[in-house]
Amino acid sequence: MKYLTGSPRGTYDVVVLGSGAGALTAAATAARAGKSVVVLEKASLLGGTSAISGGMLWIAANHHAREAGFEDSPATALDYVRAVSRGRGREELLAAAVTHGDTMLSFVERELGVRFLYLDNFPDYRQDLPGSVDGGRTLEPQLAYITDLLGDLAAHVRSDGRAPFTMQEYEDWGAFTRFPWDELDARAEAGLVAKGRALVSMLLAASIREGAHVAVKARGERLIYSGGRVTGVQLDSGEQIDANEAVVIATGGFEWNRALADSMLASRLYTMCSPPTNEGDGLRMAQRIGAQTRGTREAWWAPMSITGDTRDGKPIGTLLRFERQGPGSIMVNRHGKRFANESQNYNDLARCLQSWDSPNNTTLNTPAHVIVDQSYLERYGILAHRAGEPTPDYLIEGATLEELAAKIGVPAENLVATVERFNAYAVKGEDPDFHRGETAYDKYWGDGGNAWPNPSLGPLELGPFYALEVVNGAFGTNGGIATDGRAQVLDVDGVPIRGLFAVGNVTESAYAAGYPGAGATLGPLMTMGYLAGRTIAGEPAAHDAGAAAGPADELADAVLEAATR
Repeated sequence: MKYLTGSPRGTYDVVVLGSGAGALTAAATAARAGKSVVVLEKASLLGGTSAISGGMLWIAANHHAREAGFEDSPATALDYVRAVSRGRGREELLAAAVTHGDTMLSFVERELGVRFLYLDNFPDYRQDLPGSVDGGRTLEPQLAYITDLLGDLAAHVRSDGRAPFTMQEYEDWGAFTRFPWDELDARAEAGLVAKGRALVSMLLAASIREGAHVAVKARGERLIYSGGRVTGVQLDSGEQIDANEAVVIATGGFEWNRALADSMLASRLYTMCSPPTNEGDGLRMAQRIGAQTRGTREAWWAPMSITGDTRDGKPIGTLLRFERQGPGSIMVNRHGKRFANESQNYNDLARCLQSWDSPNNTTLNTPAHVIVDQSYLERYGILAHRAGEPTPDYLIEGATLEELAAKIGVPAENLVATVERFNAYAVKGEDPDFHRGETAYDKYWGDGGNAWPNPSLGPLELGPFYALEVVNGAFGTNGGIATDGRAQVLDVDGVPIRGLFAVGNVTESAYAAGYPGAGATLGPLMTMGYLAGRTIAGEPAAHDAGAAAGPADELADAVLEAATR
């Protein structure tokens, strides 16, 4: 174990395992209330999956939206997340995530100094469900100077290597081929960071300002349970860290533990982009003392390609977004046919990759491929590849559709017919087969400067043609330790285990099998981290203990009371 801040101690009020956004929110909240806190990170780098994420937060009825005149309410949002979770979300967790989200947001802004940008036109993922909106619930971190925030500690924050730009700027610039790369290089040189790295940096700086100690290479192995409560943590080194008041497990998912993933997930996970340290450590620690587990078959699913990228020396997947959503691209299955709306949100699209052909005892849609033509490559590029460069190994090239079909192993006549049908409607801005381009979400990720009527649709006409294989991937698992609406871990009988809290991907997702919108990972997990910190400190959820409860707080109390009867 290596301390980055503070000197080694054997006892703290609060021990936090993990250093992602949920962990740091819990740590900073408890430390702000006067508790002594230590953050123990298993890896040598801080930030976990949060640091390599988009950094967005999905917060319904947030104060930024109210100030902008946007009409929303926790009740409307609850209708939406109930529909998104397909009846599998526990009411207690839904209420906690939705109705306390803005309270958390206000706290981290006013008390911890975290800064966000309000995205007024970023649509919810499921526009077809009751309670959805076409903007106002998603925020992203502002650009931050990481060295100013953290000094020498900046080198210890995990990076995903992306350039420092905001989603607002992405909207203005469009495709990556139009980005001002010289300007972005200059930003990076000056120490500006964005997205998840910016969020983690601001939360880490706040934790340190409030007196939290931070250590890396500190892998928790077992919880110390004594006198009817959790009293500390034993590390894999044999060292024991005692906790006077609470241990918070925030160690991430179990996606990198192949045995756990294969035995619990509903579908085979072929690749992931999270840190390889997400091996289910916290889940196993909690199970050893009788913690209840829920929702372990789920993950933050996403269609990915394997391009040779690595993280901590291990191969990872690359999320496909514009590559399948931009006009002039389609996705075909093992039969050379389209099988879904390519522009829909990644979580739902990935579920189409999991379908099984029972009569033939094989996968229904995989292997699957994104198909584009030369004009698409010239307009947008594909991932990091640009027209005129040697074709990378992860791209399959064919002079004609027939040649490409032979190389990817699909019937040529099907692929040709699929492209011809798609083209005939794309030039009209229509997709009668899968309704691509009909929702605000689809159009958001298209190209507003597209020459064709619909920003999501365009024909594939100019050879050579290219194929990019798509596999079932995930940002991380999102099921595991069951908690109540204040992040207290529950035992197998539903009774809170004294002194033990859990937040983040190590826990059962508030939204169960659903994904409401951009930031629906970080929004609820930071909210639960905040609630954990406040509960440990014995303080009410409101950031100002003397403040009058608002409508959201009253609704939360009512729903929580009903859910726990």
